[in-house]
Amino acid sequence: MVGFRAGDVPPTATVKFIGAGTAACIADLFTFPLDTAKVRLQIQGETKSPANTGHGPVKYRGVFGTISTMVRVEGPRSLYSGLVAGLQRQMSFASVRIGLYDSVKQFYTKGSDHVGIGSRLMAGCTTGAMAVALAQPTDVVKVRFQAQISAGASKRYHGTMDAYRTIAKEEGFRGLWKGTGPNITRNAIVNCTELVTYDLIKDALIKSSLMNDDLPCHFTSAFGAGFCTTVIASPVDVVKTRYMNSAQGQYSGALNCAVAMLTKEGPKAFYKGFMPSFLRLGSWNVVMFVTYEQLKRALMAARHNWVTPL
Repeated sequence: MVGFRAGDVPPTATVKFIGAGTAACIADLFTFPLDTAKVRLQIQGETKSPANTGHGPVKYRGVFGTISTMVRVEGPRSLYSGLVAGLQRQMSFASVRIGLYDSVKQFYTKGSDHVGIGSRLMAGCTTGAMAVALAQPTDVVKVRFQAQISAGASKRYHGTMDAYRTIAKEEGFRGLWKGTGPNITRNAIVNCTELVTYDLIKDALIKSSLMNDDLPCHFTSAFGAGFCTTVIASPVDVVKTRYMNSAQGQYSGALNCAVAMLTKEGPKAFYKGFMPSFLRLGSWNVVMFVTYEQLKRALMAARHNWVTPL
C-alpha cells in the first residue's frame, strides 16, 4: 500500500474552517503588540476620543518608540489590551474569511479547472464581507481596548464583556456594528489583495518550478502578500480605526471622518502607522499562512488515520 501524504487529498471545508481560525489566533498572539502600536499611531492627532478622556496627550514616535512608551507609561500588559476580543475576532473572522475562500472560489468558477483573477477577486470580496458582518462587534471592542490609555483610574472599559455591555448601553445595539461600512471596504481590499496575491504568488512559484509547495514557498508568498496589502489598504484602515474609536457624534459618517483627516492633518494622515501595520501584517501573514498550510496537512492526515481501518 502506498503511504498517505496529506497533500495528496484536498482538505475539506471543515478542515479549512478550523485550520484558518486556529492559525489566525496563533498569529495574533505573536503580532498583537504591533497591532496595538498601529492603532495608537493611527488615532494620534485626534482632538477627542472616548479612549483617552481624562489623560493628557501622549506622543508616539515610530513603531518601537510607541511600544517602549506604552511599556514605560502603562506597563507591558498594555501591549495586549483587547487580546480577548482580538482572539474572538480571529476565530470568527478568519474562519469565514480564509476558511471559506477556496469553497467560494470554486462556487464562482462553477467547477472549472481554470481559476481567473475575476473569480479570485469575487471570492475575496464575498468572504471578506461575510466575515465583517459576523465579527464586527469583536473588532469594535478590540480597537476600543487598544486605543484606551491603561494608566490611571479612569479606564472606560474594565473587561471584554463590560465593553460589550457599555457600548450597547451608551450607543445602542448599533454601536457594536459601528464602522461596518469602512470595515467591509477595508476587508474587501485586504481580502482581495492578501488572499489573491498569496494565491497568485504561490501558484507562480510552483508552476515556474522555482519552489515546491512547502515552507519556503508559503513564507515567500505570505510576506509578499503582506507588503502589497499594507500599501493598498492602509488609508481605509486608518479611517476605519478612527471612526470605530470616535466619540458618539464626533463624525457623521466614515466619509466625514476621512474628509476631517484630510483637512486637518493632510494626505499623510492616511498612512499613519504604516510601518507597524506592515510589520504586523507581514509577520501575521507569515505566521498565519505557514501555520494554516501545516495545520491543513496535519488535520487531513489525522482525518485519514481516523477513517482508515487498521
